Amino acid sequence: MSPKGKARKPGKPAKVRAPRRGQATAKARAPARPPQEEEERRQEEPLEPEVLEPEAVDLDAGEEGPAAETTLPVPVERDLARADALQRYMAEVARHPLLSREEEHELAVKFQQTRDPDLAYRLVTANLRLVVKIAHEYRRAAFNLLDLIQEGNVGLMHAVQKYDPFRGVKLSSYAAWWIRAYILRYLMDNWRMVKLGTTQAQRKLFFNLRKEQERLLSQGFEAAPKLLAEKLDVTEQDVREMDQRLSNDEFSIDAPVLGAQDETRQTHGDRLVQSGAPVDEQLADKELRRIFKAKLEEFGKTLTAEKDRYLFENRIAPRDDRDPMTLQQIGDLWGVTRERARQLEARLTDRLREYLRRELPDFGQLSVNPKEDA
Repeated sequence: MSPKGKARKPGKPAKVRAPRRGQATAKARAPARPPQEEEERRQEEPLEPEVLEPEAVDLDAGEEGPAAETTLPVPVERDLARADALQRYMAEVARHPLLSREEEHELAVKFQQTRDPDLAYRLVTANLRLVVKIAHEYRRAAFNLLDLIQEGNVGLMHAVQKYDPFRGVKLSSYAAWWIRAYILRYLMDNWRMVKLGTTQAQRKLFFNLRKEQERLLSQGFEAAPKLLAEKLDVTEQDVREMDQRLSNDEFSIDAPVLGAQDETRQTHGDRLVQSGAPVDEQLADKELRRIFKAKLEEFGKTLTAEKDRYLFENRIAPRDDRDPMTLQQIGDLWGVTRERARQLEARLTDRLREYLRRELPDFGQLSVNPKEDA
């Protein structure tokens, strides 16, 4: 009997009602599998990635400022086998619970009194999420986020060492300054092969020059070095140097010049302007001057006249890098005119020149004439 009490005629198939609009057709149930086969099937199926509920990170700027929250997804344990290094690190960070304001203050006070490493470890691990949040602010394509987090963790540990819980400031607010300082220093040290930001002005320009240029251009002003220097409180020379460093890419001076012929194999180093004489000529000149100085000393020992020796030691070749006496000073000392002193000096200079020509073959490259008086 049918539910309505009417008998169904034999030989006719039962009517199947069509599903209503918006209602899905029920899937045919598969035959039940043995428990052992069902367990093997589940193990062979790929695991769907699951994410834990995000935890908020308190980044309030002070006692009265509003709290800023960020959500950082963390993979569960069973998905860590396929997770990358950052996901593994976040899973490890999620194991450490956060601290309330009272717990943080109590631990900080005990650590300040005892310097117990276990207390410092608890304070650091409770604020590891803060480091990740700040590192995301400075993430760039050229840097690995884990490297920034590592530098920020060093700054966090330094902040815990110097934190004073009686100042009325949360540890997260105080540590944010140290975390940013270590991350910024890492960025400046590794931005280019040649180190940038060695002075306070250069560090300011490194992070603010491009932003200030864009801001001035958006307002219709020309981003001239003078205007930028006034806005950033630096010198025009610092602005020009930093703009040139940020605009030009680094390259090896041994790299071949594009467009140069293969026969020449010209490099960028070949095009550099050489300042000064070559090294071999500098060494030869230095050795010649050393010999010249030695010959001067030998010539001074051959002088027997008192005036000649005095002229030589105080006018022609003064010792101890003293300034040579003027002809007027020598004339006043001897009671003669300046012209007479010049004649005595010229006679002694001729004798010295003849002596050096005999002793030095390259004497023509050197000069023994003293500087004339102004």
